[in-house]
Amino acid sequence: MELRHLQYFVAVAETRHFGQAAERLHMAQSPLSHAIRQLEASVGAVLFERTTRRVDLTAAGEAFLHDARRILDAVDAARMRVDLVGSGHEGLLRVGATGLATLRHLPRLARVATRELPGVVLQFHPDLLTPDQELALAEDRIDVAVLRPPLRRQGLGSRLISRERLVLAADAEHPLAGAGSVPLAALRDQDFVLYSRPDSVVNAAVTHACLSAGFLPRRAHEAAEVSIVLTLVAAGLGVAVLPESVQALSVEGVRFLPIEDDVSVDLALAWRAGDPSPVLPRLVEALEADGFLVPPTPMTTSTPPGEPR
Repeated sequence: MELRHLQYFVAVAETRHFGQAAERLHMAQSPLSHAIRQLEASVGAVLFERTTRRVDLTAAGEAFLHDARRILDAVDAARMRVDLVGSGHEGLLRVGATGLATLRHLPRLARVATRELPGVVLQFHPDLLTPDQELALAEDRIDVAVLRPPLRRQGLGSRLISRERLVLAADAEHPLAGAGSVPLAALRDQDFVLYSRPDSVVNAAVTHACLSAGFLPRRAHEAAEVSIVLTLVAAGLGVAVLPESVQALSVEGVRFLPIEDDVSVDLALAWRAGDPSPVLPRLVEALEADGFLVPPTPMTTSTPPGEPR
């Protein structure tokens, strides 16, 4: 199996068409088909179901696509690191972040990193929910993550960035929109707009808070991104309870109101424990000196980059 076989396979998998994949790869269709047959022989499985009208991935092909993309991403990152070192730069730092952190916290992180680590090139991967970032860290697709604990994967270190109160997002015509603040119990009979991911940390925090107030939030609509959540709220399809950093987004027709209950979610910086990169401890030190990270306490558990966990 050669690297080109993986590149060919991903191209066919993404286009579901040998002719279009060949055009993308700037090659003829016949050698592409031959290379895919070689790959299937190498892995010992049929990766595509071919008909006269379409090409579909088999179950084995679906599984192989995930690994093929991960391998190609790792190779691209390795090439970039070599190029950076060869050009006099000190390295590459791949940063993941949730959608709201992208708006409020990522600009400050970027300023600190640019000022204190001028030889490091930053590569951002925004709008990733916490489970996606944990997986990306585990698969070495990002180096640090701005996410919402608790962390579910082993082998990760973390430091708290901030603790955010939850706020209510309601449409401008909503009966609660003119209130100064709202108790969670007042939302008992409201339709909610929630994140579509079942493992969303924010969803879990909102559900737990509502249960503490005596009710289960009524899930009326779902969306994968906070901008779509707010769009549905503006349309009057439900209310949303979100971290206060959402107020950095301006969506016409949406009002944000404080919630009277003491409910909040955390935001943290996470990394692979034991990562040998010399850049990571320098970044953590710089962010700590800048006040970006909450000072550690005896109850705070974290594993500095470069130390085993």
